Amino acid sequence: MIILGTKGYLYQLAILTLVCTQCGNPSAHTLRKRVTKFTLFFVPLFPVSTKYMTQCTFCGAESKVSSEQAEQLQAQDAGGPGNGRPYGQPPQQHQQPYQQ
Repeated sequence: MIILGTKGYLYQLAILTLVCTQCGNPSAHTLRKRVTKFTLFFVPLFPVSTKYMTQCTFCGAESKVSSEQAEQLQAQDAGGPGNGRPYGQPPQQHQQPYQQ
């Protein structure tokens, strides 16, 4: 007996401030990636489909986004506050310890 199937995985990629197309409010939107993987004996083997979407945190409306748009939105968020440094600040240079 062979057990085949699919399983969905949801990844949160970024949180962005955008104007919602549904309610028109500037609010936080989560950028999410949904990957459906083929499974054999409950072990995920390879992705079958990948979809990107944004969801408004104000009204809950979801909209589909292409993979190119998702990459652009992630690049836009790279300087944001969610990366452990102040907004717009470049990454700190780590100095090597002094050796004699």
